[in-house]
Amino acid sequence: MINKSTLAVKPGAVALMALMAATRFHHFGTPFALPDASLAIFFLAGLWLGGRYLFATLLLEAGLIDYLAITKLGVSDYCVSKAYVFLIASYGSMWLGGKWCRQFDRLSLLNAAQQFAALVVSTSLAFLFSNGSFYWLSGRYPNGSWAQYIERVAMYYPSYLTSTVIYGVAIFGLIAAAKALLAGKITRAAV
Repeated sequence: MINKSTLAVKPGAVALMALMAATRFHHFGTPFALPDASLAIFFLAGLWLGGRYLFATLLLEAGLIDYLAITKLGVSDYCVSKAYVFLIASYGSMWLGGKWCRQFDRLSLLNAAQQFAALVVSTSLAFLFSNGSFYWLSGRYPNGSWAQYIERVAMYYPSYLTSTVIYGVAIFGLIAAAKALLAGKITRAAV
């Protein structure tokens, strides 16, 4: 049964969707565009918002942006192959990592370290799903070997992890700071 609260528009969801729309066109970023924030978006949506409808909506948005980028904006379709479906597992690992972090509801150094570790582990799993499936299933490397795959991991994993961690930490820090400021204003107003 769907109720009104399930379908309510959440400002946080809208903000994350807008960030995806603004960054998804360039996976690694360019001098004129930020790198893709999709992984951090799925993690933070799982952490703060949850809900399978939002997960499905974010998946649909990602697919639509990719379609428009390829068909209307001239972005290369090199990464689109039968392995593309494994992005669901990649984003699912980010989402579940974020959901797992919900247990750390108090802002403390230990909780922040655990959330950071979950972000790194989730991103690493997402990388294995997306990069591994692309390498082994896309048909782009018909004579693939483990040695070549490890070279590809060394080439792509650092930027994959770094951009996700930067987005995750920056957005989480901004939200924590805003909450602290609002809590301080509310406390002073009540006095």
